[in-house]
Parts: sequence; structure tokens; C-alpha cells
Amino acid sequence: MRFTVVAVGLTVIFLAAAQLSAQASRTFVSGVGDDANPCSRTAPCLTFNGAIVKTAAGGEINVLDPGDFGAVTIPRAMTIDATGVEAGVLVTAGNGITVGAGPTDRVFLRGLDLVGFGTGAFGIEFSSGLMLTVENCRISGFQQRGIRIESNTANAAAFISNTVVHDQLNNGIVVDPPSDTNSVTLDHVQVFNSAAIGLYLNPGSTAYVRDSEFSHNAGNGVYAFGTAFLFFDSNDVSSNGVGLSLLTGASARLSKNNVTGNTVGFNTAGGVVRSFGNNQTLGNGDSAQPSIVLLGQR
Repeated sequence: MRFTVVAVGLTVIFLAAAQLSAQASRTFVSGVGDDANPCSRTAPCLTFNGAIVKTAAGGEINVLDPGDFGAVTIPRAMTIDATGVEAGVLVTAGNGITVGAGPTDRVFLRGLDLVGFGTGAFGIEFSSGLMLTVENCRISGFQQRGIRIESNTANAAAFISNTVVHDQLNNGIVVDPPSDTNSVTLDHVQVFNSAAIGLYLNPGSTAYVRDSEFSHNAGNGVYAFGTAFLFFDSNDVSSNGVGLSLLTGASARLSKNNVTGNTVGFNTAGGVVRSFGNNQTLGNGDSAQPSIVLLGQR
């Protein structure tokens, strides 16, 4: 019996080692693939979930042609690249993509179209890992959040660029550090038609935002409170319920932004607004101006 137990244990170890050694640094998915395939260029898989178990840490999954590649949880450093291809992640329940990576892992998502149909929970949930990069993606129709950044890794960072986040049934992008600081950088990002808030910054958040748009969100275009810090440069905040809210403890530095056509332009009850003095605030329903400290003054 002892020999049998040892033999079984060794078999399990050998099978696990064989699976790891079979993982490739580059795998492929196709709308006409099969998850029983090795995910090679000539024998691609059908789903991201099928490909990820065959992709080595730090490897890359490439999309060959259009399709719905399904929800996936990413447990380690990885790139999913669908540049130039209509690559859908269509979900009616749960998350589209969950990033649950290790404390030094970096994950890259490119060219994806995530759709929640009003019942999917989160488009992208960044729950652990050092860095998440989202490029050239579209995220729409999720019940809770388009993107939620809440990595339990200290000083985790997300970089989002050339991405559209629209028509969420709650908030567009939320940064919610569970215990430590998380930062997000937004560059050429559009967040519109959220039923609540476009960009929501909880305590411990730092956001660097430039050349982006927050419009037609029913609640706030941008909302920050607690120890949240916002660097806001060359953005458009228009046609929201409230353009920019900075509540007690939050602070922002503003430069070259347009805050126009909102029902309420600013809500800065207890927040600190520092400005270079070159922002435009026109056509807001309340016509009120925030209390601003000009940079270089105290």
C-alpha cells in the first residue's frame, strides 16, 4: 500500500510537471478554434479560458479572427492581444475579465470588446497584481462597474489608454484600494452614459488623468473623497449631473480642463482644489465657481 501511495504521488507530480512544460510563451485563439487543441497558430483554442492554462507566465495570447472568447480569470503575468480583430468577451453574469495575479505580476489587455448586457457584474476587475494595462478596449453594459481597480498588492497601478467605457448601469471606472494605495493613469479615455458616476476615487486612490472625457453620467463626472488625490489636465467634463465632486479630505490639481454644461459644475464641500488658473467653466446650471487655491499660493 505504501508503494502504491508513493507511486500515485509521483504520477501526480510528473503530470503537473508535464503540463507546465507544455505551456507555450505564445498561444492563439480563433472564433472557429477548439479548446482541445494545443492553442498553436495552426490549431488555435476557442476561448481565453482554454488558452490561459496552456500559456506560460509572462506569455501572450493572440486573437486570430473575430469571435466571442468568453470570460476569463488571469492568475499570473500575461498579455491578451486582439489588435486589429473584433475580439468579444460577452457575459450575462459574473465578470468579463478578473485579474487575480501575483504581487509582482503585470497584465496587459489590448483590443477587447467587453459587453455585459445589463446583467454582467464587472467588465474588468483588478483584484490582485502589481500592474494592469488596458489599451484600445471597449467596455459597455455592466451592472456594477466597467472597470474596478482594487488590487490588494501594495502600490498597484493601472494604466488605461484609448479606451471607451460607456453605458454602465452603475459606475464607469472605480478605484477602491482595499488596504493600501492604488493609482490609475487615464490617457485618451472616454467614460459616458454611466447611470451613476464616471470616475469614482475612494480613499487611498491617486488618479492621473489627461486628454479624457467624462460626459452624460447621471451622477458625477468625477467623484473623489477621503484621501483621494487627482491630477487633472486637459480633460472635458460635460453634461453630467455634477461635473466634479471633491469632498472632505480629497484634493485635486487642475489645468486646462473644460467643465461645461453640467447641472452642477462643482461640489467641493471640504475638498481642496488647486489650479493653474487656465480652466474653463461655462454653461453649468448652478453658475457657481469652486473655491480654488492658485498653484504657487497658499
